[in-house]
Amino acid sequence: MLLFACLACNNQESVMYPEPASLAVPATYTYLALGDSYTIGESVTTESRWTYFLANYLRQAGVDLATPTTIARTGWTTAELQAAIRQSNDTTTYDLVTLLIGVNNQYRGQPLETYRTEFRELLQTAVQFAAGKPGHVLVLSIPDWGVTPFAEGQNRSKITEEINAFNAVAKEECDLAQIIFVDITPVSRKASQDNSYVAPDNLHFSGKMYAEWAALAFPLAQKIFD
Repeated sequence: MLLFACLACNNQESVMYPEPASLAVPATYTYLALGDSYTIGESVTTESRWTYFLANYLRQAGVDLATPTTIARTGWTTAELQAAIRQSNDTTTYDLVTLLIGVNNQYRGQPLETYRTEFRELLQTAVQFAAGKPGHVLVLSIPDWGVTPFAEGQNRSKITEEINAFNAVAKEECDLAQIIFVDITPVSRKASQDNSYVAPDNLHFSGKMYAEWAALAFPLAQKIFD
């Protein structure tokens, strides 16, 4: 069973999609968001995605940034995201690229070394999208879904341990590639004490949580445009 697969029917995104014209923001700079259910904001509104919060924070700081273009879907692993990117045939370059992926690798019990290999390839792809500039790519760590009500009755300690291991690999690979790594995992664990950080499906996170992730990413993203 895929993590969040039972909820995928609630948010079936196309493999790659521009936002509706009514939401489009003509701008000088562009932004591509790569990921899974956390990037599309499963169970929250489009405007409550962390990528939208980040884009709005940058605009408030004077960055003329377009509405994010997104390649993401609930349930995707690193391999599935990479396959979707290839399928999109997108050769556009972007001024900012973000990546948040790996929770489904962990959930399916895939080996860390498989994740390392596929994640490294995704980092290379993200840099290509960023016109060959590693400093224009931000990677967010995998949040800890083990703190959500959905994980009740499961081995929460094991989930946390595995999430930490996957994040350690991601940070190592980001450091080697000179890519910015934003650790949002500790913040995600606030949901264990405050249900307002949890989405209505009791599995994903709320807009309140996503706003905090974006706030952590914002100062690092802002430096790209200084």
